[in-house]
Amino acid sequence: MKTNKTTAGFTLIELMVTLAIISILAAIALPSYTEYVKKGRRSDAKAGLLNVQMAQEKYRANHISYGTLAQIGVPATSPDGNYTLAVTSATATNYTATATPKDLQAGDKCGTFAVNSSGKTISSSVQTTDAKVQECWGK
Repeated sequence: MKTNKTTAGFTLIELMVTLAIISILAAIALPSYTEYVKKGRRSDAKAGLLNVQMAQEKYRANHISYGTLAQIGVPATSPDGNYTLAVTSATATNYTATATPKDLQAGDKCGTFAVNSSGKTISSSVQTTDAKVQECWGK
C-alpha cells in the first residue's frame, strides 16, 4: 500500500530569499526615513529661535541692550528638546542666537542654526551656500 504524503510549508531557500528581499528594502528605507525625521525636527530649531527673537525684542523695548537667555526668560532648550539654544553675543545694538542640535538630531546635515538681530538666518552646514541655507531653513 502506497501513501502519498503532502506537506504544506516553505522551503529553507524560499525563506532565505524572502529574508534577503526584506533586508535590502530595510537597508534602503531606513536611512531615507531617518533623514526625513531629522528634516521634520528642524522646525523645532526654528520655533526655538523665533521664541528667542520675540523675547529679545520685548527685552530690548524695556532695556538699553539685548539680553542673555536668562535675562530674556527663555529656556536653554527648544520647545521639543531637539536643540540647545544660546545667545552667543548680546550688545546694545545686536545679538546672535544659535540652536545647536543634540541627541538624535546631532547628525543632521544642516548643523547649527543661527539668527541675528537683523533677521539674517545662518546654518553651519558643510556647504554654506545660499541655496543650502535656504534648503535647511525651508525657504
